[in-house]
Amino acid sequence: MIIRSRAPLRLGLAGGGTDVSPYSDIYGGAILNVTISMYTYCTIEVTNDNKIEFFATDLNKNFSCESCPTLPIDGVLDLHKGVYNRIVKDFNNGKPLSFKMTTYSEAPAGSGLGTSSTMVVAILKAYVEWLKLPLGEYDIAKLAYEIEREDLQLSGGKQDQYAATFGGFNFMQFNRDSVIVNPLRVKRWIINELECSLVLYFTGVSRSSAKIINDQIDNAKKGETKSIAAMDELKEQAYLMKNYLLVGNINGICDVLKESWESKKKVSQSITNNFINECYDFIMENGGKAAKVSGAGGGGFMMIICDPKDRCNLVEKLKEKGGNTYTITFELDGTRGWTID
Repeated sequence: MIIRSRAPLRLGLAGGGTDVSPYSDIYGGAILNVTISMYTYCTIEVTNDNKIEFFATDLNKNFSCESCPTLPIDGVLDLHKGVYNRIVKDFNNGKPLSFKMTTYSEAPAGSGLGTSSTMVVAILKAYVEWLKLPLGEYDIAKLAYEIEREDLQLSGGKQDQYAATFGGFNFMQFNRDSVIVNPLRVKRWIINELECSLVLYFTGVSRSSAKIINDQIDNAKKGETKSIAAMDELKEQAYLMKNYLLVGNINGICDVLKESWESKKKVSQSITNNFINECYDFIMENGGKAAKVSGAGGGGFMMIICDPKDRCNLVEKLKEKGGNTYTITFELDGTRGWTID
């Protein structure tokens, strides 16, 4: 038996970072994001040889061992191991499983598109499909968050797990004890216009978001006035973005993107650098109406909005500069799993 799953990556449109504790616990967070037609994938092949094999083909990494109830968290495919450990402990009565798992992502790690969390969701969805687990969307997203942030002690927020699980355009609210996902009914012509206006530019620089997020966490704990005020601005911009998105005000969306990039840079000194600033200026000089780094910052993908008439020229200019450009569509569904008998 073969089980497959996939989960969509996401773009943060506004409010990024306000889902990270302790800011979200103390002040409440709000984020607007959307999933895109780039995915993480997982395949499980059920075996009877009492072995566990992991193959992460995009990372060129693998792991294998005899079947056992708990795998060591030692820096080698810890996301895969962390999910396995929780599944066996919580849902299989501590009994080990025998299988071969193959995974890959269409975006590199450190891209700012929520790759790691989306991979966890895809792996979880494959187990849910295989073992027929009674887990709904909120259950999968919450479990993915717990595995990353609590079991594996990886720094980050909550939005990526919920975006990958639910899919589509979502306005999310974060508090100490709850996450509320509000799906947005965005009209088709607005989706079409945004897809025609959007360019993703990969700077060629992958980065770890941990330092940026840890700076943000420390600033919230210390009550750093400047950083908290910037987070308040980001949260308010999420509400503005929702209003502009629902009525199709593209100029308003561009204004919020520009404002949120300026607010984001106040949160941590690690969010931007000379290279990113140079890329931003180049984009704005060659047809961009608004741009921001996706995710925590420091590198990865830049999200750009331009006039659709100028998109071809902007893409050509970016190709000349170096790096890769992507034109994508929005994915309105969340994670999926299916079985091949």
